[in-house]
Parts: sequence; structure tokens; C-alpha cells
Amino acid sequence: MNRSLGLRQRLALEVFRKIQDLRIERHELRTLFWECTLRCNLACRHCGSDCRTEASQPDMPAEDFFRVLDTQITPHVDPHRVLVILSGGEVLMRPDLERIGLELYRREYPWGMVTNGLALDARRFEALLRAGLHTITVSLDGFADDHLYIRRNPRSFERASDAVRMIAADGSLAWDVVTCVTPRSLPRLNEFKEYLISLGVKAWRLFTIFPSGRASEEPGLQLDDAEFVRLLDFIRDTRREGRIRAAYACEGFLGGYEGEVRDTLYNCTAGVSTASIRIDGAISGCTSIRSDFHQGNIYRDDFHEVWEHRFEKFRDRAWTRKDQCADCAMFRYCRGGGMHLYDGDGRLKSCRYARLRNSK
Repeated sequence: MNRSLGLRQRLALEVFRKIQDLRIERHELRTLFWECTLRCNLACRHCGSDCRTEASQPDMPAEDFFRVLDTQITPHVDPHRVLVILSGGEVLMRPDLERIGLELYRREYPWGMVTNGLALDARRFEALLRAGLHTITVSLDGFADDHLYIRRNPRSFERASDAVRMIAADGSLAWDVVTCVTPRSLPRLNEFKEYLISLGVKAWRLFTIFPSGRASEEPGLQLDDAEFVRLLDFIRDTRREGRIRAAYACEGFLGGYEGEVRDTLYNCTAGVSTASIRIDGAISGCTSIRSDFHQGNIYRDDFHEVWEHRFEKFRDRAWTRKDQCADCAMFRYCRGGGMHLYDGDGRLKSCRYARLRNSK
């Protein structure tokens, strides 16, 4: 059902709104995604990038990325305060991943990666640790039948589970598990929570399907409004229980659930403190943004100049106050939602808050 905001929540949101205004004004880069490959060893049903083993776009040469990092980013930031996250595709498809990690480590950038775990064996994991790996996220989407339905590889659940055990046993990394929640997996989330705890998971991020890429052809993966409320209730109750730090992903403003299902109140950091360099050199916000909100390209533009002067659509969200957002009382806090929720024509394709208002 629709849960209204309490007085404390409104006061917290007002304070947070002012803090966000300052962050936008300063727009200090804190997270840099590098989409270093679109190759993948899986063909997941929910993939927003439609990645395949042989991608149409070749991997970006590491030398191109480091040229930009060395000449256009490092002179303007403190490397210790910028987390570089390697993303794909599946980053373990790159045979030079360890060399890339060592080069980032040598430049004193903390770096991390997102992986499906299929290729993360003990040998590769040790090599990545020696290369200075700082953070890692592993995708695990429910018990075997639910996970395999999405991932479509008979070894993927076992390998991802083994990867999680290995990371937990090491104990040196900041890490979490991310789970795509579908109508199939939702009824068993409480059991799955216990399974993750048994593996040693402390941090668990849950998200829902956004119809982009291959996922747009799979409407059965999307929760309906009532199921979405059940998911948020589960996350809230799990956080109160305190045995595993569950959190809903940064997919939009959640009304009365704000302050209850995430570690922070809702804000979209894309273009404010988060940037990405895409596989083709495009400079954007975060890699979840599939529509063309590119602000420049490293092969023709200076990254620092782009970051300083070309992210108006990300930082001034007045242009989003239209259609269903035009008269919304929560716009002052939501600012139109996440940039990844818009299509190339600037139309909002999905509003999480509207789903909560419409639920019964």
C-alpha cells in the first residue's frame, strides 16, 4: 500500500536535499566506471546490455583508458578518493585484467569489479588480490533453479556460490552480493537470505528488472506493484533483524520507505559524483544508463572539461518536471528519478514511487 512520509522522514529529506545541492555544485568525482568489455561468458535473460561472448564492439585498449586517466583525470583528483570500477560484460573475459589492476594500484587508485563469478576460480582470485583488488560484487539471483533460469548456464549457480565462499573466507575485501529479484525468486527470499548468511555474506543488494536491452523481451521477470511492495517490506524487515545488511538498489525514490531500505536516502549520483567511460569511449554518468545521455567521448574530448562543463542534464533536473512528474509533491526530493529510467527522448519509462502510490 502507499505509505506516506512521516515528519522525521520529511525533515531528513529536506536536510539531505540541501546536502545534495552542495554535492551537485561541487560535483567531485568519487566513482569512475570503466566499461572495459562487452564480451560475456553468459547470455542472461535480464541483461540491459545484451552482451554476448563475441561482442560487436571490441574491448577498449587499456592504453587508451590509462592515457585519459593519467593526463585528464589524475591531475584534478586525489586518486585515493576515486574508486575505479571495472564493468562489462564480464570483466574476467579480459586476459589483461590483472595487468590493468596492477596499473591502477601503482597509480594509487582503489579499484573494484562486478562479476557473475563463473570464471572466478582460486588461481584468478589470488592473482587479482596481488593486483590490488579493493572491492568486488558477485551476482547471485536466488537458489539454483531461479538463478539458472536467468543466467542460462548449468554451472553458473555453483560457480557463483563458490566465488562468494572464497571471497568471504579471504576477508580482505569490501564486497557484496547483488540479486535480481523476479516473481520466481520473491517467494523464497527469506530462505535465500539464510543461504547467503551461511556463505558468509554481510552485505546484500537487491534490485528489480528495468526493461532495457535483452530484459525488454522478458516481461515475466518484472514484479507487479504488489510484489514490489512485498520486496521492500522484506528488505525493511531484514535490515531491522540485523543479521545481513540488505539494501534496495539506487533505482528511484521510495516515498515512505525512504530511510528504511537503503543505507542512505535516495539520490542519483550519476554525473554528480559518478562518471563512466563506455566501451566506445563515450563519457556518461553510470553504466546503468543505457539511453544516449553521453556528454562527450575520450577519443575527441578532454575528460576533465566534459566533467566540469557538460553534465547539465544530470545536475539540473528541472527538465524532468513534466508528464507524471509535473505535479508530484515529491519532486523536490526525487528530482525526476534515476537517469537510467529515461529513454533517449527524455521520457520517464518507470517511476518506483508511482508504483507504490498505485499499489493496493
